[in-house]
Amino acid sequence: MRDSLTIAGRSFDSRLIVGTGKYKSVEETEKAIDASGAEIVTVALRRVDLNDRSSGSLMSLLGRKKWIILPNTAGCFTADEAVRTLRLARELGIAEMVKLEVIGDPVTLYPDNEQTIEAAKVLVKEGFVVLPYCIDDPVVCRKLEDIGCAAVMPLAAPIGSGLGIRNSHNVELIVEHAHVPVIVDAGVGTASDAAVAMELGCHGVLMNTAIAQAGDPVMMAEAMREAVCAGRKAFLAGRMPKRRHANASSPAAGVVGGPVHFE
Repeated sequence: MRDSLTIAGRSFDSRLIVGTGKYKSVEETEKAIDASGAEIVTVALRRVDLNDRSSGSLMSLLGRKKWIILPNTAGCFTADEAVRTLRLARELGIAEMVKLEVIGDPVTLYPDNEQTIEAAKVLVKEGFVVLPYCIDDPVVCRKLEDIGCAAVMPLAAPIGSGLGIRNSHNVELIVEHAHVPVIVDAGVGTASDAAVAMELGCHGVLMNTAIAQAGDPVMMAEAMREAVCAGRKAFLAGRMPKRRHANASSPAAGVVGGPVHFE
């Protein structure tokens, strides 16, 4: 049975979204993304020369692959900056689906919720399919969904930290109440982090540093691909209930010789 990730009516077989920054070379970028199985790749508009289509450039690579480009507004600190950046991207013919990122603090790189919501209102009205990076706050996620965002992307931990999910309770609450896909974005460090996100019920995971800065990015990309699939299957299967005490794997009834009593 096909189990697709659906965003704004469009279906994807992979639930893993990957970034294109921090790799040693464009060649390594291509190998890692291919190994990840990702269909959507995100590109920081303010950190890439979008007009450079020369051989060996990132834009040349993206132009000849079948990946869906998800432009993002990394490096923007106001709603106005983010909106202007995405309008320019639209003029260059980049896809209508965008990742909105408005940073509020240069140290933690935590998002500015107020500016994110303000930018989202404008972009949704202008017809963009908006996927906002936001704090792991159920109220903020609900507001972004109410505005018309196609998904919500709460952080697991600070961008590039590799700390994994710091507040699983909040993530569960967001998943429980959301009517759009919940995609964990930022803070994933290794395959087990991706699996946990999916086991909590998230619909997808977005990552960059965890793959790009691994000792072997291609192998880590493969691990992330498998972890996302495994976590999703575990969620769909339904985990056993947690118990405070042991529970024998084999039934006690019918045990040869009857129960054993210890003095």
